[in-house]
Amino acid sequence: MFRFAPAAELRDVTMRDGLQLTGKMLSTERKLEIIRALLELGVPALEIGSMARGDKVPPMANTLEVIGELTADELESCWVWVATPRHVEKAAAAGARHFQYCFSASDSHNQANIGRTTEVSLAAMPDAVDIARSVGGEIELCIATSFTCPFEGQVPPDRVIEIANDERATGATDIVICDTLGQAVPVQVSSLIERVRGETPDRRVVFHGHDTWGLGVANTLAAISAGATMVDGSLGGLGGCPFAPGASGNTSSEDILFATRPDWFEPTTLERMVSVSESLLAELEEPMRSKTVQGVRSNARAFEWVA
Repeated sequence: MFRFAPAAELRDVTMRDGLQLTGKMLSTERKLEIIRALLELGVPALEIGSMARGDKVPPMANTLEVIGELTADELESCWVWVATPRHVEKAAAAGARHFQYCFSASDSHNQANIGRTTEVSLAAMPDAVDIARSVGGEIELCIATSFTCPFEGQVPPDRVIEIANDERATGATDIVICDTLGQAVPVQVSSLIERVRGETPDRRVVFHGHDTWGLGVANTLAAISAGATMVDGSLGGLGGCPFAPGASGNTSSEDILFATRPDWFEPTTLERMVSVSESLLAELEEPMRSKTVQGVRSNARAFEWVA
C-alpha cells in the first residue's frame, strides 16, 4: 500500500476545536463514546476538550467531566487545551496529563481569544510547566495565528521564532504551529516549520491546520515533509475558532489519513471512521466537508477505499 513519507501521527481534535462553533451540545456520555470509538480504531492521539469558560465556549463546559470518566490508560492518548496555570491545575486534578498551553502570536487575537496580551500568557507559562511536571505530565507550547491574524493580517515568521526561543517556554515538550485561519499556503508552512526545527530548541513539531481556503491537506503534507511529526485534524472537517472571524473547519482527519496512510489505517478502518463521522455531523446538523468521505460513498466500486 502506498504511504506518505516521512510519517507523522494524526491527532484528532474533533472533541475540542471541532466542536467550538457548533450550535448543539454533546453530552459527556456521547463525547466518551466518540473518544473511545476513535481510540479503538487506532487513532494515536486525541484532543478531548478545553478549559475555556463554559459561558464563552458552551460546547466545552463538560470537559472536566469527560476527563474524569476516562481511564488513566485512555488519558495517555488525550490532550487538553489550556491557557493559564489554573487551567492546568484543574485539568490535572481531574486526571489529565497532557496539556496544550495555547496563546496567539498576535496580541489582538490573544486578547479576543484569551482576554490578555501575548506577553502575559507567555509570562505565566513557567508556572503552567511546573504544575504539569508536578503530576508527571507534559505540556506543549501552542502558538495560534502563526501565519495570519484576523485583526492584524500577516504575522511575521520572526515573531513565531521569537516566541519559540523565549526562555519562559523552556520545558515544553512540543511546539504546535497553528494556521488558525487556514490562510497559509504550502511554501509558507514548509518554510516556517523548517525554521522552527532549525532555529529553536529541539522539540517535537506539531502542525495544526484549517481548510478555509482549500489547502488544509496540502499544508499538512508540506508540514510533514518539513519535519512535523504530529498533525491535527477533525472528523469531517468540523471546527473553527469562535474568536477568529473568517476561520472555518479544521483539515479533515479522514483526508489527512487517506493522504498519509499510516500503518494502522486500512480501507476497513476508514469505513468505520466514516460511520462515526457521518453520525456525529448529522447529529450536530453540520455539513460534511471531507472529500475522502464523499469518495468513500461514491460509485467507484473498483477502488478498494470505496465502501
